[in-house]
Amino acid sequence: MATILRYLEFLSLGTWVGSIIFLSFVVAPGAFATLGSRDQAGAVVGMALGRLHLLGLIAGVLFLVARAARSLSTGRGLALLASPAALAVLVMLLLTVVSQYSVAPRMAHLRVQMVSVDRTPEDSPLRVEFNRLHRVSVRLEVAVLLAGLAALFFTVRNRR
Repeated sequence: MATILRYLEFLSLGTWVGSIIFLSFVVAPGAFATLGSRDQAGAVVGMALGRLHLLGLIAGVLFLVARAARSLSTGRGLALLASPAALAVLVMLLLTVVSQYSVAPRMAHLRVQMVSVDRTPEDSPLRVEFNRLHRVSVRLEVAVLLAGLAALFFTVRNRR
C-alpha cells in the first residue's frame, strides 16, 4: 500500500509541475507565435491556465491525501503532512487559489471592458491595471513552479 501511495504522490506532483512547464514553455509561446492576434492567443492561454489551475488543485489534494494515508499507515500519525514536501504543496495550492479566484477573474473583467487588450493604449488605466495583474499572475505561476520543484526534490529525498 505504501508503494501505491508514494506513486500517487509522485504522479500528482509530476503531472502538476510538468503541466506548468508545458504551458509556460510550449503552449503560451506557441499560441502567441501562431494565432492571428495577441488577443486570441491571450484567450487560449487564459483558458489553458484555468484548466491547469483545476488540474493543480486536484493534484495537490491528491498528493496531500496520499501523503496523509501513507503517514497514517506507517503509524506516524499525520507527521508527513508537516514535511517540507507537504508544506510546499500547501503553498502551491494557496498560490493557485489566489491566481484562479482573485487575479484571473479581475483580468477577465478588464479584458471585457477593453474589448481588445492590444488596441487599448498602454497608458489607459484599464491597460495599466491589466499589465500589473498579468505580472502578478506570472509571478504566482513562477512561485508555484518553484514550490513544485522543491516539493518534488523533498519527495524524492524522502526514503521512507
